[in-house]
Amino acid sequence: MRILLTLLGKDFAILRRNRGALILSLVVPIVLIYIVGQVFGLNRKQGGAGPTGIRLAVVNASNHTAATKLVDALKAEPTFRIVTDYVNADQSTRPLAVADLRPLIRDRKLRYALVLPPDLIATDRIGLNLEIYSDPQNQIETQMVNGILQKTIFSSVPQLLGEALKSRAKQSIGDENFAQFNRSIANTVADSFGGDREEIFRRMQSGAFGVDELAPEKAATPEKPVPADLRRLDTTPSAATTANASTASKPADDSVKPAANILSNLVRIKSEQVVGKEVKSPEATRVVGGYAVMFLLFALSASSAAFFDEKRSGMFQRLLSTPVRRSQLLWSRFLYGILFGVMQLTLLFFAGSFLYGIEVISHLGNLLVVCAATAAACTAFGMLLAAITRSQQAASSLGNLIVLTMSACGGAWFPISFLPEFMQQLSRFTIVYWALDGFSQVLWAGNSFVQILPTVGVLLAISGAVMAVAVWRFNRSKLFE
Repeated sequence: MRILLTLLGKDFAILRRNRGALILSLVVPIVLIYIVGQVFGLNRKQGGAGPTGIRLAVVNASNHTAATKLVDALKAEPTFRIVTDYVNADQSTRPLAVADLRPLIRDRKLRYALVLPPDLIATDRIGLNLEIYSDPQNQIETQMVNGILQKTIFSSVPQLLGEALKSRAKQSIGDENFAQFNRSIANTVADSFGGDREEIFRRMQSGAFGVDELAPEKAATPEKPVPADLRRLDTTPSAATTANASTASKPADDSVKPAANILSNLVRIKSEQVVGKEVKSPEATRVVGGYAVMFLLFALSASSAAFFDEKRSGMFQRLLSTPVRRSQLLWSRFLYGILFGVMQLTLLFFAGSFLYGIEVISHLGNLLVVCAATAAACTAFGMLLAAITRSQQAASSLGNLIVLTMSACGGAWFPISFLPEFMQQLSRFTIVYWALDGFSQVLWAGNSFVQILPTVGVLLAISGAVMAVAVWRFNRSKLFE
């Protein structure tokens, strides 16, 4: 038994000294569990799972009070960060106009916009008119944004439809007759159910029929109690009534489509895709780009960690005994990484073109520029790993941790809008984020060389900064001794 315990202690001692194994076994799973948990909204106080902090431009050209309440409801939705002002070159602001939306979306300053037009309340029918502009470069995010946006809109539909009914009634019978009609209804309601006649009449005239006060969550509060003389109709139904209602709430398949058609006729939403209309396979563009960058980081991290193999084999000593200098060894490895990276990324995108129809040939020039800048940043990252670690195993373990974290946070696996806002800000410090941004500009938006220069500049700046630290560490390390 003593021998068994001694051998067991030996195994744990080896594990304790093997930092790479500890990182892979303990740290990497914890980090990924945390990130995925944030994506699914675990323990998130507001909003739960789903995107957060997405910029949504709202232009309210309607003068109806219900439209203002709809904008307030959108502001209260954690999914969106509502933008209503346009920032001029001198940093002054003015209200957004419809003409501003398309240029802002093309310039990638926002991806979604909602317009409440002057004819929000239709004059030629009973219904509503809305306009949505979008840049749906990520289908998962776009579908969730559309669902949440429509949910918020339809939650305000009753009041908006009340405005529409009031508007049509005034057009049909005139303001005076409409007021007389509301007065008679208010008197009838007060006589039958109780309540203040003038208050009921005022609400009917304003288009707010008081239905929201009868909702269970708003029924009685200390600040706004239910009037004592108003008799409630929301009594508990009998078992037979409940059973009948349950049966009636299950319509046949044929009854669903007419209901959907009625709703679509009441609420007409004009949708316009501003960017990416001609892209054949938009989702494949994002997926292939994300995984291409991730595997390039893995490949170049492993390649740069091969420095330790060359030291063990005595390759460095033999090379340095010739006129070769340390700097030449480093920069040759850097150029090799760039060429290898461009080759791998280009091959993967052509594979995506063959498998999913990604348009590569028509954007090949700009794509190669982004691939070269991405490969430079990834190579610099790999060389930094070799410079700050003491063994190949340590470099590989630390590289796996950082690459997986950058891929998860940078948008390679899922939209970064699904992460909390503080993690969305951290994602901007990852190579994956800027590489995907460059690929999206080229393959999705079809931007010109001048338009992709800022993104390429960020990738090159990352490469230069990381490479400077790597060279400084190499000069102070014992790798070449």
